[in-house]
Amino acid sequence: MITVIKYILFVLLVVTCITSAYYSIRSHRSSNPTDRGLYGATTNILMGIMLMLMSIVFMFIFRGSTLSIVVEALFLVLGAFNMFAGLRNRKYYVYQRSQIIMNNTK
Repeated sequence: MITVIKYILFVLLVVTCITSAYYSIRSHRSSNPTDRGLYGATTNILMGIMLMLMSIVFMFIFRGSTLSIVVEALFLVLGAFNMFAGLRNRKYYVYQRSQIIMNNTK
């Protein structure tokens, strides 16, 4: 059962890594500032999830060492901060996009 959980976490880690890279590339290639911000916010959310998944994977792989516990906690806190910052930024840019749409319809 633990092995299945490890594989599921690893697959989720790979998926978030690939999608994070995809949105990062879209963010850098976008010319519209609102779209660039939305893609960057999505990148932050996915990177936060990726760091938290990495922390959980490390919890399954390494056990008991003080250094590993510190690294796991650091990844978990950094991932949570990244995810919440991305959610906040996404909310801002969605609001900006709705304001632009409302101004264009007037």
